[in-house]
Amino acid sequence: MADKSPPQYWFPAKTYGWGWGLPITWQGWLVFLAALALFACGAFLFPPQTMLVGYIVYEVAIVAVLIFICQLKGEPTAWRWGKKK
Repeated sequence: MADKSPPQYWFPAKTYGWGWGLPITWQGWLVFLAALALFACGAFLFPPQTMLVGYIVYEVAIVAVLIFICQLKGEPTAWRWGKKK
């Protein structure tokens, strides 16, 4: 018989509003810090002064990947008014 332990979420749902909070596992922190590092690199890879469209597309792509990972590995989210289940 398989052990039915609850899933280990990398990102908890926010207490107020919609979305996820800061990571709660090392895997979540790794993803979060990698996203921050990639954001910082964007200004060097696509200088906004000369490649504004490329910079915006790059940054939006990083956000999209981060949201996708949060959706996969984060606690299910919904609009919350401060009450936890």
